[in-house]
Amino acid sequence: MAMAAFRREGRRFAPLLHPNSITAPRSSLIPQELDPEGVRFISTQVVRNRMKSVKNIQKITKAMKMVAASKLRGVQTKAENSRGLWQPFTALLGDTPSIDVKKNVLVTISSDKGLCGGINSTSVKMSKAIHKLNSGPDKETKYVIVGEKAKAQLVRDSKKDIELNITDLQKIPLNYTQAIFLTLELVLVDKSSQAGLISVLADDILKNVEYDALRVVFNKFHSVVSFMPTMSTVLSPEVVEKEAEAGGRLEGLDSYEIEGGETKSEVLQNLTEFQFSSVLFNAVLENACSEMGARMSAMDSSSRNAGEMLDRLTLTYNRTRQASITTELIEIISGASALEG
Repeated sequence: MAMAAFRREGRRFAPLLHPNSITAPRSSLIPQELDPEGVRFISTQVVRNRMKSVKNIQKITKAMKMVAASKLRGVQTKAENSRGLWQPFTALLGDTPSIDVKKNVLVTISSDKGLCGGINSTSVKMSKAIHKLNSGPDKETKYVIVGEKAKAQLVRDSKKDIELNITDLQKIPLNYTQAIFLTLELVLVDKSSQAGLISVLADDILKNVEYDALRVVFNKFHSVVSFMPTMSTVLSPEVVEKEAEAGGRLEGLDSYEIEGGETKSEVLQNLTEFQFSSVLFNAVLENACSEMGARMSAMDSSSRNAGEMLDRLTLTYNRTRQASITTELIEIISGASALEG
């Protein structure tokens, strides 16, 4: 509703976007041929309408700022709590963004709504740069997009590389169970798989891995006015096992006792799957925090700009009204003088 009102007031306020709308002393109610340059006249009704539009826009931006601040407090707590979920797995399995593999999947996290600064453009630019670095004749790099805004930008020149798109993720409060279902859908990375089949294919997820490295691109939240584009890399169980055999970080995993009769490969599959769900859960929350902080800053700037424009319009209105009063007084005095003469 707020967005619809914002667009409606924006259409009413469109004449203000013209560079000569304030500085040029010209009424939009008078045809241009009847309003030559140099005539100091503007309708006070036009200025009043513009002032009303600016006030309405200012009310909307202030309300949107308060809503974003309210949502930020709740999401920030969840994001801070989720950081302790993925950090142990990263310490165990590692995060190697420079690893060179054949099949890469870029999971780009963005928002479904706009008016939040440049966080979506930042994620898309970083994803394009990573896609370019990991492209080659013997390599395959695909996009998995979370959010409507990243899809709108990437579909222009990378439509053939988009494997999966997920939107409307933040309509309900995000929890870890929702992140697990999202993980199952992402790890399959299969065009023939639909959301309704995910629960059926969950048991066969380890048999349908279509990636060597998952690179999650998101905006890490630092403060209301600061966020950092970040990439987290999750390797497939096969690549992790190869890295361990080559003297990687998992060479000490054999020192642990494995219960339940599971082999090392099965343990690695479970660990990497759970690592990806944890990283994805944290990435969505961190990006949501960055989105709310950026929207707060954007709406605060919009409110200040509307206030400055309202001051200029008020000055223009007072000058125009005073000029009309002065003109009327001069006409009255002139008429009286003519009668006396």
